[in-house]
Amino acid sequence: MTSNFPLLLKRVGLTTVALTGYGTAVYFTTQFMTEKSEDGNTHAKQAQSSSSSLATTTSSTACNCNEFSHITAPDRVETFQKIAKVYDDQISRDEFVMGLPLLRRMLLYFHCKGNVLEVGAGTGRNLNYYPSSATKVVLTDTSDQMLLKARQKIKSGDYGEKFQIFVADAGNMTNHYEDNSFDTIVSTFTLCSFDDPVKVLQELQSLCKPDGKILLLEHGRTKRFEGLSNYLDKYADRHAKNWGCVWNRDLDDIINKAGLQIDKIDTWHFGTTYYIVCRPNLEIKEDRRLQKEIIKAAEGKEMMETQTKSQNVKTKRTWWKYFS
Repeated sequence: MTSNFPLLLKRVGLTTVALTGYGTAVYFTTQFMTEKSEDGNTHAKQAQSSSSSLATTTSSTACNCNEFSHITAPDRVETFQKIAKVYDDQISRDEFVMGLPLLRRMLLYFHCKGNVLEVGAGTGRNLNYYPSSATKVVLTDTSDQMLLKARQKIKSGDYGEKFQIFVADAGNMTNHYEDNSFDTIVSTFTLCSFDDPVKVLQELQSLCKPDGKILLLEHGRTKRFEGLSNYLDKYADRHAKNWGCVWNRDLDDIINKAGLQIDKIDTWHFGTTYYIVCRPNLEIKEDRRLQKEIIKAAEGKEMMETQTKSQNVKTKRTWWKYFS
């Protein structure tokens, strides 16, 4: 017992040092991101100056009971257009410190296969992590400037014909693809940028095959450390202004409302980073299919009625002509 005490003490010491280092890295990375987003890159700040002035004018003239917020601002996603050129340079070091490249690689290597759809693909930060089992990958985003960076990476890399790029809104993907089109759907750090993340996840369930997977690597508020969530709340509006990202969303609530079937869920960085492997809810898929059929039938009926009315008017005019 006594002889093992020094070894036990050493292990406790090493564990303490490791946890302290981990906590310090997470804290200073979060702090650095906040401060950096406040200062910003010179070019990005210049690009955002006009929109910032407009936001200030809007908030100063609006009613005090409806205070302007960048979290709910309709043009929030446009921020990605402005920061696209400097985005990778701004966040690469932060992601490395927090071990996010490893989490990206693990998620895709172990769970991604077949025909793949990635929503909110941005500058293509997952390009190097897709395994050979992913035969075709469609990268989508609402920001064509972000996807332009992804296209440049694809052209300069040895990817062959594996990747396709498509500018589209994740909330309306069924306008472009049939139900059950994909074996795997990927979303990494994008639920923070959608105006309605629940709607997006329900849309993705329609596109995913019944036996397919939806892979999520996201960030949000923590349930274990109230102080950290309070910190995220405090700077949420400023962070949304500079990054187009709402970093304090309740991911558990979003996942629950979307109705996803969870296979695996892990949290990192004191509960702020979620690693989720899930499957589409078959009941939700069926409900959405029926809703689409009802809407399609209603639209078809309305179109037929319009055509009938038009034909009747034409017939009346033709009849009147004989008596003119």
